[in-house]
Amino acid sequence: MIRTATPADVPVIHALIRDLAEYEKALDEVRATPEQLHEALFGERPAAYAHIAEDGEGEPVGFALWFLSFSTWRGVHGIYLEDLYVRPEARGGGHGKALLTELARICGERGYERLEWSVLNWNAPSIAFYEALGARPQAEWSVYRLTDGALAALGGRGRV
Repeated sequence: MIRTATPADVPVIHALIRDLAEYEKALDEVRATPEQLHEALFGERPAAYAHIAEDGEGEPVGFALWFLSFSTWRGVHGIYLEDLYVRPEARGGGHGKALLTELARICGERGYERLEWSVLNWNAPSIAFYEALGARPQAEWSVYRLTDGALAALGGRGRV
């Protein structure tokens, strides 16, 4: 079952984010607190949204966390999927596909024309899963990121 996350889900979302980061060999990079997640998802001006995948007994086994993007070429919003994660013991049960199906349904319902995300190049099982659903890599694009000192320096705040 897939359902929209509620404020009571923040602790489990935080735990799943940490599980995902550990899987991606980057647990030391997680700085987000449950309080920050609560504000981003349920604060006065939510900037992100989440869905929870539950097993047959109603236990959370995965999540999708996403936000709106915008295509200047198409003139409409899309969904950028920041994180999709299903606990290892629940993989193969259709939870990941169900989460993506729900996001695709939201796109159709709201007139969004894109559902996009990034995947680590070494994550062959996820790449195979996504491609089996019909997703295709955008090989002509490279992802760039500014963080920490470089972001602060460019923004005129010196090194942080």
